[in-house]
Amino acid sequence: MALLEIDKLDVHYGGIHALKGVSLKVEAGEVVTLIGANGAGKTTTLRAISGLVKPSAGTVRFGGDVIAAAHGAQLGAHVIVSRGLVHAPEGRGIFANMTVEENLEIGAFLRKDAAEIAKDRDHALSLFPRLRERLKQSAGTLSGGEQQMLAIARALMSRPKLLLLDEPSLGLAPQVVAVIFKIVKTIAAEGTTILLVEQNAHKALGVASRAYVLEVGQIVLEGSAKDLAKDDKIRRAYLGIHD
Repeated sequence: MALLEIDKLDVHYGGIHALKGVSLKVEAGEVVTLIGANGAGKTTTLRAISGLVKPSAGTVRFGGDVIAAAHGAQLGAHVIVSRGLVHAPEGRGIFANMTVEENLEIGAFLRKDAAEIAKDRDHALSLFPRLRERLKQSAGTLSGGEQQMLAIARALMSRPKLLLLDEPSLGLAPQVVAVIFKIVKTIAAEGTTILLVEQNAHKALGVASRAYVLEVGQIVLEGSAKDLAKDDKIRRAYLGIHD
């Protein structure tokens, strides 16, 4: 059984049909990426998984349990987090008026295991040493790259079984993007399962084992990341390569 299974998911925003029969799965230990143009429905997919929008059709299962469905009760986002499914959102979503340290504490809000929280905090700061230097600094004064590091570190404080990463490279300089993706690889190597939404298809396919391509709310291609990176359509549309 896959850790995450999405079956024929539809999402509407009023009269807009944002997702149309999306099905995908993520096995434990995998890094899976969802790529596609801006507006394809990538962020909506993650929001449906994490309980922020309710599907109009289909189901989302996590660890074998239904966590979102068109019919019946939907689990609240906080309950989904408590089960180990954690979302680092597009735009980072940090608490700008709180310090870096306070943002990390918020990430562990649902946990009670103080000793383990302290261990996870130290580990997150070892992954992102810049944050250790800025613990007492207001998060809103960090650079864009540092804010993205904080968003990921805060998500890790929930000790996720599955980490949803939404556009971690958005708006960042190439050298910062390289640092972020190096850390994503490290997190994956340590055993955290990741579903990555990313417009930088080259970076996404480089870190993932499998990939799905979303166009206008529908999955149009899926396969191993290596195979999709060689696909002529993907190379032309998303990698900027024209043979």
